[in-house]
Amino acid sequence: MKTADRITHIIDLFYVAPLRRLLPLQTFRYAVCGGVNLVFSWLLYALFYEVLLGFDYLNVGVAYVSRHTAALAVTFPLTLLSGYLLQSRISFKGSPLGDRKSSFRYAVTTFGSLAINYVCLKIFVEWMGVYATAAQVITSFITIIYSYLLQKYWTFRGA
Repeated sequence: MKTADRITHIIDLFYVAPLRRLLPLQTFRYAVCGGVNLVFSWLLYALFYEVLLGFDYLNVGVAYVSRHTAALAVTFPLTLLSGYLLQSRISFKGSPLGDRKSSFRYAVTTFGSLAINYVCLKIFVEWMGVYATAAQVITSFITIIYSYLLQKYWTFRGA
């Protein structure tokens, strides 16, 4: 049994009667995989922001990068990969598009999420004074709706 099949089996164990009436199986799997990846991204973001990045602003030659932006830049590629693997192998594994096309579409969708994330962090942290880790959590909820709709109807269309 493949790892993805094992994970799918574990997720499906929690797809019980009350949830079956509320959510289709694919949506449930998406929510679980997305939730796991979301928590993973929060933990990574907090680790980099709170522990590993020891500066407020970093001079990168042409500009200064704030610590919250640097933490986002470091965590993004890691959660892009983990998110794609979870969604393509578990949530939308029946997609007829193939890995090449769906991975490109997933990257485009995720870069849209990154843009939304960046703008929201700028607004929440720099304009409104919200603490960066809390702002990242709030921003995540905004991008969830965008991501789900694009992944279901474009990235993995037909799954």
